[in-house]
Amino acid sequence: MNVFVTGGAGYIGSICTEELLNAGHTVTVFDNLTEGHRSAVDPRAKFVAGCLRDSKLVKQSLLDAKAEAIMHFAASALVGESMTDPKKYFHNNMVNALKLADAAVECGVKKFVFSSTCATYGPPERVPMTEDLPQRPINPYGEAKLMFEKVLIWYAQIYKLEFIAFRYFNAAGASEQFGEHHRIETHLIPNVLMVALGQKTHVEIYGTDYPTPDGTCIRDYIHIKDLAQAHILGLQPGKTGFFNLGNGDGYSVKQVIEMCEKITGVKIPAIEKPRRAGDPPRLVAAANKAFSELGWKPQYPKIEDIVATAWAWHKKHPTGYAD
Repeated sequence: MNVFVTGGAGYIGSICTEELLNAGHTVTVFDNLTEGHRSAVDPRAKFVAGCLRDSKLVKQSLLDAKAEAIMHFAASALVGESMTDPKKYFHNNMVNALKLADAAVECGVKKFVFSSTCATYGPPERVPMTEDLPQRPINPYGEAKLMFEKVLIWYAQIYKLEFIAFRYFNAAGASEQFGEHHRIETHLIPNVLMVALGQKTHVEIYGTDYPTPDGTCIRDYIHIKDLAQAHILGLQPGKTGFFNLGNGDGYSVKQVIEMCEKITGVKIPAIEKPRRAGDPPRLVAAANKAFSELGWKPQYPKIEDIVATAWAWHKKHPTGYAD
């Protein structure tokens, strides 16, 4: 298929682009490079520098690409920032996404694959989390993603825009060529590996008094290549709806740090700090729907494999991408 990937210069978008190309698809990457990196775009893909605010450019780019499907990764994704700058999040994650959906309808694109988030659920009623849980986001980041999920439901009903929306848990790891480099890094694994690289003196643990075996938060980590494979499966005609993407197993903050120490052979000093507001003790996905309806099967479910691939990439690229 001809696939139009927004945010394809970012962490998840770059590796999804790589995997799409490996699977034989033709890819056009559309990115404004405010968070992404030009050197993270697979050279086999066509690259268009632009912003989703520019509806004219988006439409022309879709037509030039003869796009049959859109994968939409372009978004602001810092939960804390969304609490201090909600305007940015509603504009980037809702208004710009709506413009993209409008362009898809106008240009005759048949499939829309949306990068959503488990933040649409808010604090879960039960764990593991299934897709039918109530959605009660507690920050503008999750709220904006939920708003666009609802847009897709109506656009499918009225405009026949077939969509699939993946609610991510914690994407991690790397391919051999591409990895995780955020200008503001908030994710646990890369922050721990920065200590192993000598770029930080310690890692911070926010809360050690949670009702978990070791007192630290438990999260579900999914390898970035497994995430990409789910998106490729989502391109199949007739596959539609909402799907959680996770491994169904959770690891605590302390367990992740210990695994990073094992993989790198470096002692990782940790400083314990108070809990952060809004951090649930345990977030773990039930991804049975993706298993049964998409035929998805994670190839790298172990935290050891996830950390090992991330470490291999960070060792090769200690300062991330050159640009």
